[in-house]
Amino acid sequence: MKVIVDTDILVRMFTRDHPVESPRAEELLRTHDAVISNQTLCEMTWVLKKAYKFTAAELKQAVEALSGSETVIVDRGAVENGLTFMNAGGDFADGVIAFEGRRLGGEVFATFDRKAANILKRTHQSVLLLAAD
Repeated sequence: MKVIVDTDILVRMFTRDHPVESPRAEELLRTHDAVISNQTLCEMTWVLKKAYKFTAAELKQAVEALSGSETVIVDRGAVENGLTFMNAGGDFADGVIAFEGRRLGGEVFATFDRKAANILKRTHQSVLLLAAD
């Protein structure tokens, strides 16, 4: 059986912050094939960063652990682009958004986020920065 995994399952697994639910989350991912959407991964990185104060290195390790598992199904292209953004000092979600947008036919990434815009420029991708000077 392939299970679609919600963000709370991943957060419990990585934080081990609940005596009953954390082991259940680990067991679920150990015993089932897991489908993890881009939205779930983006939400997971945000929650772990903001609520649990995970560092960029810890976030990268979490994403890589999931995407590297043989029993986990993720959008590999989006995950790779998200990790590229993280490695350049940006947010995982911005990399996923840029990847999905291009895949859906978008040509230019529009943002107020100067950091995301600079990462896109360095990787020779079209960007429209709308931030005030």
